[in-house]
Amino acid sequence: MEKTYAIDLKNISKQYNGVQVLDDINLYIRKNEFLTLLGPSGCGKTTTLRIIGGFEQPSQGQVIFEGKDITNIPPYERQINTVFQKYALFPHMDVFDNIAFGLKIKKISKDEIKNKVKEMLRLVNLQGFENRSIDSLSGGQQQRVAIARALVNEPKVLLLDEPLGALDLKLRKEMQTELKSMQQRVGITFIYVTHDQEEALTMSDTVVVMDKGVIQQIGTPVDIYNEPKNAFVAKFIGESNIVDGVMHEDFIVEFAGKVFDCVDKGFNDKEKVDVVIRPEDLEITNPEKALIKGIVTSVTFKGVHYEIIVNDGDIQWMIHSTIMKPVGTEIGMNVIPENIHIMKKVMDK
Repeated sequence: MEKTYAIDLKNISKQYNGVQVLDDINLYIRKNEFLTLLGPSGCGKTTTLRIIGGFEQPSQGQVIFEGKDITNIPPYERQINTVFQKYALFPHMDVFDNIAFGLKIKKISKDEIKNKVKEMLRLVNLQGFENRSIDSLSGGQQQRVAIARALVNEPKVLLLDEPLGALDLKLRKEMQTELKSMQQRVGITFIYVTHDQEEALTMSDTVVVMDKGVIQQIGTPVDIYNEPKNAFVAKFIGESNIVDGVMHEDFIVEFAGKVFDCVDKGFNDKEKVDVVIRPEDLEITNPEKALIKGIVTSVTFKGVHYEIIVNDGDIQWMIHSTIMKPVGTEIGMNVIPENIHIMKKVMDK
């Protein structure tokens, strides 16, 4: 028996005026999963979200909802609600009426509406705000009202299109934690769109990295960060040192003029590869004890660590370390095999 997912996108493509925006997207989303579509502007993530919500029609492919094809079903007939970056709240209505709007259209009884709105206000920590005007609320409070308005209709899937984009940094970080907690409490599927890597890594069960209308990698936040599939993912998710290398054989790679043990295999002999090393995985040591050595050319204090740039003559290395080394100092750099990530070369690097 075929497994039923909350959402299953099959061979979704989308063209606008001859321009390919999505190219054969295949993606399943589990029930009660917090999945994030992550990528730069123009990568196709919002178009994917709008196709799931029914606001856009794919040029080809199917949108399957709990085993049923909903590709041609309009948004209001889908058990899917959306929270947009611009919350689209009604300024002439108070908080209660904004949240209750969808329920009133369904002609639910006043007592049931009152109980459901009260429950939603408790969920989003806005008890006592029923009679407040929308204009009197902060950005974070307005966002909570928008989420409550979406959730009160008891959708099986909630779509969130960069909902934290208008908030300041401190509030955005607070709301990341709150959103994840909220999703776990209500126990429904959240599909979240952002270009912010930290948001994606902080909140998600699964991250889908997109670029130029194509899925580049799908995985847990830990997998995406520690095991990027290609140079684009490595560059887009956090900082990375990406250098040219050559695989001599399984588990043996050469880069920066030296030969290193690694944990990767399955490459051709002498195959040219991209070698990825995260800045925090480079260990500072004495030059005589290291295979790589260079001169510190820049030091920047980042709060929890120093960002140190080291020139070995051919490569500019970035190190994140709690150890500070002054500009002009010669240092050595070591890296253990598990922190050397080998990737296939791509033409568009």
